[in-house]
Amino acid sequence: MIEPLFLAGVMQEKIWGGTNLRDLFGYSIPSDHTGELWAISAHKNGPATIINGPYKNQTLTTLWDQHRELFGNQSGEVFPLLTKILDAQSALSVQVHPDDAYGMEHEGELGKTECWYVIDASEDAEIVFGHHAHSKEAFSEMIEQGKWNELLRYVQVKAGDFFYVPSGTIHAIGGGITILETQQSSDTTYRVYDYDRKDDSGQTRPLHIKQSIDVTTIPHVDPNPERTVAQQENAVITTFVDNEFFKVQEWKLNGHATFEAEGLYTLVSVLNGDGTLLIGEQKYPITKGSHFILPNGIDRWTVEGSLQIIASIPGDRI
Repeated sequence: MIEPLFLAGVMQEKIWGGTNLRDLFGYSIPSDHTGELWAISAHKNGPATIINGPYKNQTLTTLWDQHRELFGNQSGEVFPLLTKILDAQSALSVQVHPDDAYGMEHEGELGKTECWYVIDASEDAEIVFGHHAHSKEAFSEMIEQGKWNELLRYVQVKAGDFFYVPSGTIHAIGGGITILETQQSSDTTYRVYDYDRKDDSGQTRPLHIKQSIDVTTIPHVDPNPERTVAQQENAVITTFVDNEFFKVQEWKLNGHATFEAEGLYTLVSVLNGDGTLLIGEQKYPITKGSHFILPNGIDRWTVEGSLQIIASIPGDRI
């Protein structure tokens, strides 16, 4: 019988990180500046490890390379998605990601389209989402002159908000925000502005002004993916986005609900609650902070409990 793949992710320390990965989820963290958990990842910079079943102690990267049947023999050199939880104690740099064509040509890896579910946010928390320049010349000039308040577009956020962030979007997660991010499996980030802050060794982090000007969408256009809400037994299923990169859903359960696979495989992260995953006669406890993949061949499953889950399905872009 095919089993779900439960995962232990990789912690990443960041200059802007904090302790929410411990305080909200109970994870063991390496320091008080822990910024990210790469929870479902086959990226070379932080591959997650299987913690159950016949593939225990193997990395997700190894399974993708050697057991592609678990993923419906999906084509592509790399596992396409990466699920993270980010704790921004202070603001991330103002940044932008390339599309696939630019990323492959200049960095040798995919571009990065991503999306954010806001898990927790302090009062008056905000993000940078887009910019006010109407031409590349104006964009370049405002960067050169440091007119950040004129250039950048700020949006207030609260827990439960969702943002779709296509490649080419200027963005920054503000301080006091914890999010779950679903993204293409890429680690390419171009920093536009980093507040002139210095790391522990007194060094500023490098900026990537030319690349940022190259890849930023000008003028900014707000993406508005169609959101749908459906009731399924004792679950409310909200689909936030469904495109060639990924389908991302929230499952809110109070009781039990049965699901059928909508893609080759499904990535699952439990944000709140406790319950049970049932596959055939097998039962698997799931709790806040659990991350797992339902591989190809698991076509039907039942979830029981009081739970909030974010699930993602890879799109057809390879």
